[in-house]
Amino acid sequence: MPELPEVEVSRQGLLPHLSGECIVGAVVRTPKLRQEIPAGLGSRLAGLRVDAILRRGKYLLFDCQSRAGGGWLILHLGMSGSLRLVPPDTPAKPHDHVDLLFTGTVLRLRDPRRFGALLWHEGAAVETHPALFALGIEPLSDGFDGDWLYAATRRRHGPIKPLLMDSHLVVGIGNIYAVESLHQAGISPRRAADRISRERYRGLAEAIRSTLRTSIAAGGSTVRDYVHSDGGAGCFQLGCAVYGRAGEACPRCAGTVRVIRQAGRSTFYCPRCQN
Repeated sequence: MPELPEVEVSRQGLLPHLSGECIVGAVVRTPKLRQEIPAGLGSRLAGLRVDAILRRGKYLLFDCQSRAGGGWLILHLGMSGSLRLVPPDTPAKPHDHVDLLFTGTVLRLRDPRRFGALLWHEGAAVETHPALFALGIEPLSDGFDGDWLYAATRRRHGPIKPLLMDSHLVVGIGNIYAVESLHQAGISPRRAADRISRERYRGLAEAIRSTLRTSIAAGGSTVRDYVHSDGGAGCFQLGCAVYGRAGEACPRCAGTVRVIRQAGRSTFYCPRCQN
């Protein structure tokens, strides 16, 4: 599933091509993804300009406010979605559900599993949209640090790893990034969230920020269907310390990496150096 780094890489890849460009229209081949695609999307968007492309958690926000009738196009890639910039005459393939038409280029949404979303919010206050208003803190924001994590987990008795993946607490930390951050911080994924000290949370917050930034610089993690807007692939997963390496030696202490299931997801960790 595309997580924060993959969505941020997509945002950065689209920005130089679409910022300031006017939308000519849209072609909707599938009326519903995870939710209904807004009716008459093409006519609603025609003539609007993309003034900026922002990110909130795993959502891409296309700012089209500057002209009458404007608002925000909100896009979520779901489990298997990807965005590609293609020439206007490029034939659509199976699972190519929506095209946003620009002069000279097309932004094409491909989503084999149809778990993505394409939403419209009229007006300025996009943070009030139901898809966004309950989201937690951004882990790359100034407000996210070890002191914040410590305060937010005082009544959280469950294990820390699934908690890091709760988007109501912190957005965008997917399975692979939670696993790698906990290993970098030396914290067991089994440890109860309220049994971690303030000092260790400071190390974990730095590990999370470092892991996410490293992944963004590497183009994200390419797993299953995710590709960049130019069709390229991320390579963060190739340098993972423990993710996907059950039975191998831990690169820090030479212990054996194990895998367990937590909240339905595979958790990789080293029981020797993570406690």
